[in-house]
Amino acid sequence: MPSDFSFLDRKHYFVYVLMLLFFVAAVALILWLGAGFGTAPHTGTEPYGSWTASLWQNFRAPVSILLMQIVVIVTAAGLFSRLFRRIGQPPVMGEMIAGIVLGPSVLGFFFPQVMSFIFPPSSLETLRLLSQIGVVLFMFVVGMELNVRHVKEKGSAAVMISHASIIVPFVLGTGLALFLYRGLAPPGTSFSAFALFIGVAMSITAFPVLARILEDRGLTQTNLGSIALTCAAVDDVTAWCILALVIALVQASGIAVSLVTVVFTLLFAAAMIFVVRPQLRRMVKESTGSHVHTRRVIAGVLAFVLVCALITETIGIHALFGAFIAGVVMPPSADFRTFLRDRLDAFSAAALLPLFFAFTGLRTHVGLLNNWQSWAICGVIILVAIAGKLGGSMLMSRFTGMGWSQSFSIGVLMNTRGLVELVVLNIGYDLGILSGRIFAMMVLMALVTTFMTGPLLSLVNIRAKGTT
Repeated sequence: MPSDFSFLDRKHYFVYVLMLLFFVAAVALILWLGAGFGTAPHTGTEPYGSWTASLWQNFRAPVSILLMQIVVIVTAAGLFSRLFRRIGQPPVMGEMIAGIVLGPSVLGFFFPQVMSFIFPPSSLETLRLLSQIGVVLFMFVVGMELNVRHVKEKGSAAVMISHASIIVPFVLGTGLALFLYRGLAPPGTSFSAFALFIGVAMSITAFPVLARILEDRGLTQTNLGSIALTCAAVDDVTAWCILALVIALVQASGIAVSLVTVVFTLLFAAAMIFVVRPQLRRMVKESTGSHVHTRRVIAGVLAFVLVCALITETIGIHALFGAFIAGVVMPPSADFRTFLRDRLDAFSAAALLPLFFAFTGLRTHVGLLNNWQSWAICGVIILVAIAGKLGGSMLMSRFTGMGWSQSFSIGVLMNTRGLVELVVLNIGYDLGILSGRIFAMMVLMALVTTFMTGPLLSLVNIRAKGTT
């Protein structure tokens, strides 16, 4: 038996060698026959150059530039996220800082040629569009993390706290716009659009970052964590609805167009909640089992999210609102939502969201704050944001019967703005509502209010242990 196998092996090798010889001989014959055809006329205007010039030209092609940007951004985001995790801050905070470092505020200030080499102006539109896909998927995951049943169970106290955390900073923000408008609003921007957008930006709470902070500290199942999550959930829904209304008013060319946009938005939301959601729930129940965790489900969900984003973008309120609603109406099955989140969030958070942070950093030019008056205004914006969000939440929590320590903790958590604030600010920048200076100030406000959450919670915990 072994001898037969060795004979077959030798036979196979012999046939293989003959095949290679035939290939070489055939190609050589074809080239010899075609040698008399001469050289085809050169169609280009310039010679291709040396091999080094060829390599350089390939390296600076649009696809090569994009790939290089992704490598640099993902690497920087990973390094900063690990650094911030070690100092007790959410990893997303490090990714936000990484985006600022790669922009004109740090890299462009110290090494402008390096920044222009990595991020040439001609490549920024491609980077922006790719980063928007990551934000769309992120907002879908944010919508999925919203537990509507949890909101209903907590009753009126959470709704009162959440709405106080919107109303107070919104009023303070629109009032502050009276002093900011003349010096910081872009030319051609109406005061109503500017004031309403500043009010919305002051009212944002970063629900995903807040949830991660509670999870890291083991507070998710506590009474404090439960109330904070519910308040943030109500805050998210309310703030995004207000933002959709503001965008509709800003983009509409008249009152009639604005009303049509609002009506279409309400019809879309109603159809998603009362028609699409029950259908999705029934479809998931029918496919429970071996058919749920398949590629077809992921492909179908991605198509659904993108269609919803397309609809709201067409309506005129923004693609992110459609992605958020798509996440909200996902079937309430915890296993199904976990399955989707693990597969979609892993890629978008690791690869696409850092692109969004970098693009935001490229827009954030801290150097525009080039005098003490600008820094003073920035400080006032930060103080007003803290007073409105932390103060409003804390006072309403105390009014509903909580102790001062727990009320302060609720206010600190609701004051977390994080990535969601950057999403909102970029919308305002794209719409032409925010100038470069006010955009930089608001980004700094988002960073400060997010950074202070961890230390303040630790301070409350230390004081609580000291009094026991």
